[in-house]
Amino acid sequence: MKLLYQTHSPFARKTLVFAHEVGIADQLVVEHHETSPTNANAEVFNSNPLGKVPVLLRDGLSPLFDSDVICAYFDTLHQGPSLFPEDTERRWAALRLQALAQDMAYAGIGIRWETARRPEHLRYPELQAGYERKLAESYRWLDREIQEEEPLHIGHIAIATTLDWLAFRYLPSFRKHANLTRWFDAFAARPSMLKTPLSGETQD
Repeated sequence: MKLLYQTHSPFARKTLVFAHEVGIADQLVVEHHETSPTNANAEVFNSNPLGKVPVLLRDGLSPLFDSDVICAYFDTLHQGPSLFPEDTERRWAALRLQALAQDMAYAGIGIRWETARRPEHLRYPELQAGYERKLAESYRWLDREIQEEEPLHIGHIAIATTLDWLAFRYLPSFRKHANLTRWFDAFAARPSMLKTPLSGETQD
């Protein structure tokens, strides 16, 4: 299998961290691809009509995207405990965390458009403030809800990779929230995170 990847994408990293956690990372060829809305990548568009990574290429089978789908697929390729809990309420809680992480990352991307990527005369400060509020409220909610002793699931991977990306991009910090900070620091020390460091700049 080939994973079309990006070393500075929180979404791509989520899939690779997941692969390490379930022990299938050695089955992947990881290939970095630069993409952005203003920098079309023909090879990625050939496999994903949205032109985004991650994309999983499988021999003789159709490509898979996005990160949620790829992680769900990876969960079928190992013999260990599922990282998508079968217990109904734990499953909804895990998927809720995954959904929150995805929209937190999108809020961070939105802030970057309004502070670094969009030409200054086109920036919209009120929109930036709206994205910042989403992050602030998410941090407060996570500080109450995240549980240190809970068995690993997809929601944890999604939240950890998103928080690490937000810090990597110097976006509004979660570190004034003690419980969330403690949980993240413990997760960031996992081998799956240490083997998949973020690097590089977006090329628009």
